[in-house]
Amino acid sequence: MKLILSIFFFFWALTGFSQSAYGDGEWLSFKIKYGWFNTSTASLEIEKRLLNDEEVFHVVGIGKSVGLLDLFFKVRDRYETYITKDEGLPLKFIRDINEGGYKKNKELFFDHLTNRVKVVDFKHNTIETFDMMDNTQDMLSAFYKLRNTIDINKLEVGQEFYLNMFFDNENYNFKTKFLGYETIETKFGKVAALKFRPYVKAERVFEESESLTFWVSADKNKIPLKIEAELAVGSLTAELDQFKGLKHPFQINMD
Repeated sequence: MKLILSIFFFFWALTGFSQSAYGDGEWLSFKIKYGWFNTSTASLEIEKRLLNDEEVFHVVGIGKSVGLLDLFFKVRDRYETYITKDEGLPLKFIRDINEGGYKKNKELFFDHLTNRVKVVDFKHNTIETFDMMDNTQDMLSAFYKLRNTIDINKLEVGQEFYLNMFFDNENYNFKTKFLGYETIETKFGKVAALKFRPYVKAERVFEESESLTFWVSADKNKIPLKIEAELAVGSLTAELDQFKGLKHPFQINMD
């Protein structure tokens, strides 16, 4: 169960940014299950803000444990990113998590002119600066970047998407593969979806035997609908539970 909410936010980070896909006030809420048990909830909310006199999008992701899990493995996670409105590049990223006593509290400041990122670690009282690749994303801003990159009208099965990411003081290339079209059952009815498979370094979050699949809506919103992770010790599922503030109509199959 360790890092369960970090896993959730990391993999919704695979779906991305789009000025045309969302608007100010979009809010998404998810239920997370481990096996048959409701273990956690998570939400993503975006609003316009000013950062250093620049109008940006401020995204806040919150995750917390519920039910029995909250009694013996309390999770309180908060992720924030400030991204430019034109290119969807992160300027500041906050990761403040507490998962059963496992804690991290960091702020990252991205300079895309010099390709350097400053990492302030409040837990260890350190400040370090690292080189980064061009157009680097953080684990949350990538959610909005890839959402804009995906062109539904030009998607081909097997198509791959790549992003430069900075995570845990390290640069790496992230790949996501489009697996095809599906209609899936949701709380709101049947929804046409796009199915993806991300590829990550196993030592990051998952064991070698684990795999992940996620679905986003096949409409102009391209919001995450479902995620499934096959773990070495069970399975993890997250599903869209509530939403508001979508920029475009949410397409539901009434058949």
